[in-house]
Amino acid sequence: MSKILEIENLTVSFDGFKALNNLNFSMDSGELRVIIGPNGAGKTTFLDVITGKVQPTTGRVLFNGKNLKNIPEYKIARLGIGRKFQTPRVYLNLTVRENLDLVCNQNKNVFSTLFGRANTTEQRTVAGLLETIGLDAKANLLANLLSHGEKQRLEIGMLVAQSPDLLLVDEPAAGLTDEETENVGALLLSLAESHSIIAIEHDMEFVRQIANDQVTVLHQGSLLCEGTMSEVQQDPRVIEVYLGEAPE
Repeated sequence: MSKILEIENLTVSFDGFKALNNLNFSMDSGELRVIIGPNGAGKTTFLDVITGKVQPTTGRVLFNGKNLKNIPEYKIARLGIGRKFQTPRVYLNLTVRENLDLVCNQNKNVFSTLFGRANTTEQRTVAGLLETIGLDAKANLLANLLSHGEKQRLEIGMLVAQSPDLLLVDEPAAGLTDEETENVGALLLSLAESHSIIAIEHDMEFVRQIANDQVTVLHQGSLLCEGTMSEVQQDPRVIEVYLGEAPE
């Protein structure tokens, strides 16, 4: 299977502090990879480098074999990398359907979304997305009235609407109830059938739910270990960096 993402000897230094330190990482196309690590492990910087928000000090990031160095963020997005931040970024004064319409609309502006007519293909795309994210019954509800978990699912739907090859999802379970966490996890597992996904997460129950493939553990900007969830939980180095918690 081809590699969708390869990170080679990557270091990111901020005034001498190495947020990432000689990091090597790769993942296959079609994989759902969960990345965990304590605070300060470099997880956010990891996503920032992939999306072009931060440039490497040394090393390189390859996406589908293409070096992303010095490519602007918007061009990296057009190459097929979509990022969801921890806090939902949806248009609160638009309905759920209008949020998705705005992303799917080829004219890409609010006026045409609100007052124009979407073509048949776009209508089908939006209908499919509403069903996928489980919000078809709330399509005409203002996004401001959604629960936090529903907003998370809406933003994931907006991200998918852009047809990225690689989805980067930052702490999607943060602040969710148990039921909402389960719903978001089920959505990511469904999307993993047709997308490559990197999920950054702290909630270990959520990680157990979605981690069908390898789990990557970062610590102090470097790769600490990789393996199945069971292997990672039993690794003495992981137990140590998570404050000596014994594996379950």
